[in-house]
Amino acid sequence: MKKTILLLILLLPLCCFSQYKSSQFVLFDIMFTYTKQDADTSTPSKSHYYVTHDQLGPNVPKDWTSPVDYQNGTVHIRIEVLDKPLGKEPTQWTLCYIPNKGQGNGYGCTATDLFLEEGIYEKEVSMTEFWENESIIWEEGIKQMDLIIKDDSGGQGHAHKRSDHEKFFPTKVRITMVQVAKDATFDPSILSQ
Repeated sequence: MKKTILLLILLLPLCCFSQYKSSQFVLFDIMFTYTKQDADTSTPSKSHYYVTHDQLGPNVPKDWTSPVDYQNGTVHIRIEVLDKPLGKEPTQWTLCYIPNKGQGNGYGCTATDLFLEEGIYEKEVSMTEFWENESIIWEEGIKQMDLIIKDDSGGQGHAHKRSDHEKFFPTKVRITMVQVAKDATFDPSILSQ
């Protein structure tokens, strides 16, 4: 009996640690400088910065629905604007999940908050409330993320199309997305790992 109790005492912290580790993961954490030339020459789409599969975090699951439900959780979005042209032009990055298998339009997007100047901006977004999230077959996972620099005019406000594009380029940012499981709470300590 004493051995069983001792074993439970020793294993309990491991169970809790395992639950913590599976309740959130870093989708990606990337820092880059983006120029007008980068926006004009990105392919297949302009104004896109592509986070490829090998740049995604090591713990990205194949199935986002089981055994841990990330599809119905939240995403913690953190953008650190390290360098931005003067003028306080409202800017944001649209963040699109590109799935291994989609339906409808084939992808879904959320976004950073609008920002006017350098600094750190963070927010939580429900995974079930962003644009076209139902177009992603979450059981099949994602293959990449497409990041698109835009103004504040809406979906088609690609910054490279603006006649005053110098208000947006060059820019240097660090963008981090942390996926949080359904009914779990974002733990900011994951950002320091």
